Amino acid sequence: MLVLGPLAGVTAAYMNFSLGFFVGGQVLAGLLGSVVTVGYGASGKHGANYIQTAAASVASMSGMAVLVQAMAWLGLPQPPAWQLVLYLTCVGMFGVGVGMLYTPVLVDNLRLVYPSGLAVANILRALTDPALLRRSVRALGGGVATGLVAGLAIPRIAALGAIEASASTFGAGMVIGARIGVPALIGGLLSVALKPWFVALGWLVPSDPPRKAMFLVALGTIMGAAIVDLALIFMRALPGARRAAAGEQAAWQQVHVGRLLAWIAFWGAGIVAAGHGLLGQPVLFLVLAIVLVFLFALVNGISVGISDSNPISSAFVVAVVVMAGLGLRDPGVGLMAGAVLLVSTSVACDMQQDRSTGWRLGTPRVLQFRYQVLGILVGAILAVAFARLFMAAYPVLLQDQTVMTADQQPAEWGSAMTYKFVGVLRSLTDDKPWQRTAIYAGIAVGLAIELLRKWIKPRHFLLDAVLLPSPYALSFGGFFNLAPSAWLAAGGVTADLLALRTRKSEDLPEDMSANSLFGGGLIAGDALAALALGVAGLLAVL
Repeated sequence: MLVLGPLAGVTAAYMNFSLGFFVGGQVLAGLLGSVVTVGYGASGKHGANYIQTAAASVASMSGMAVLVQAMAWLGLPQPPAWQLVLYLTCVGMFGVGVGMLYTPVLVDNLRLVYPSGLAVANILRALTDPALLRRSVRALGGGVATGLVAGLAIPRIAALGAIEASASTFGAGMVIGARIGVPALIGGLLSVALKPWFVALGWLVPSDPPRKAMFLVALGTIMGAAIVDLALIFMRALPGARRAAAGEQAAWQQVHVGRLLAWIAFWGAGIVAAGHGLLGQPVLFLVLAIVLVFLFALVNGISVGISDSNPISSAFVVAVVVMAGLGLRDPGVGLMAGAVLLVSTSVACDMQQDRSTGWRLGTPRVLQFRYQVLGILVGAILAVAFARLFMAAYPVLLQDQTVMTADQQPAEWGSAMTYKFVGVLRSLTDDKPWQRTAIYAGIAVGLAIELLRKWIKPRHFLLDAVLLPSPYALSFGGFFNLAPSAWLAAGGVTADLLALRTRKSEDLPEDMSANSLFGGGLIAGDALAALALGVAGLLAVL
């Protein structure tokens, strides 16, 4: 917990600052947790599961460091660190409770797949084999070493800087594969191609980066695709929800419902108390955010269970739109209330995914809950610590990219998640009708593409990734500048080409492939390099 949690946390924070999304830490923590518990034999899988549960929770919370960055972009005064930690802790603990509340429905009764949860369960089962464990650790360790070297070297080599090389972006592409990486590049190319049209419409001026308008279209694209997917999911899921599992739960599954409801009520009250009493936020919007969590923890939980996609950005945007309809005009209030949706939904879906791993392994649910709680506490502290550390070490992170011209955009720090949040929040005080038009256009595009995909059911790579790509993957290119999209695609294509050589000889889950583990190691190594350079720079100044 003291090693793997912070490692997963700094990786998540770095990825959100540099890219705007982060790869979950379950696989990394599950693998390294198995190193610790391999001596226990088959029963060691439960200990490794506890470790990955805690570490993944630390990562999920640490990634929320971008909320502090959003405050800086909006020019908001930052409250004392302890107040932010307390507020994030309350929100995270509330999300854990809501996630556990829905676990019997989503995991036990509906038995949704939860692809990452399944992958981690397979890893923890397989890695009781010491030979397989050694081979997997070598792949991961090689990636960490390469990412560390690359992260230290790239800032010092002008040629690599000129092409905006990034080990972590390339590694993320190796993890997600070409079927997501290539559509991200296509989305980036579309952004560049559409810029003259956006300028002609008055949405942009020539010096603006394309993503200043395209990110709104991309948000709408996700929402349009989600309308189709969630409608189908509910059609399939609701009949199953009505057929509760017969008989009593096994002992390892049982949770005291009364205590769980008391937990949710206590931390919900804590959100209101900390948010209003310490941070001065209106009670109405805090309560509204808490109510919306119960909706999105279920909706997004089903989405993660089916597709492994957690549209937390959409939850944030929808919450801000609802609050704006009730008269909200203060971006600061929108940020802090929206943070309740963002953090709680992320944590709740992680809870459900981790419980799906526990369900497959028979891991005691109450003990796993306690490890997640510890992870949330550590993650809340690290989220604020990493935010302050990275922004002090890299002052460029303090600059509001939503008002920067294309040539001013920092190459290494795309911060796409912060860009989305600040862009939407600014519309509360600077209403621009074209922004709504962009979102509506994106919804129409996402709806149309997803309907076609459901009808045609593309299987061939050319159709699935190029001609009719997933709206979720395509939207990536709208959030990033072109270079990160290109490196993401390059990593995905490289991993898939390498996999063609080993697929016949390996019988492993995709998340355990040498390419995926090497890519995850690249991310972790690059994050450690950025952290080391930042700390060294701060010490030199001091």
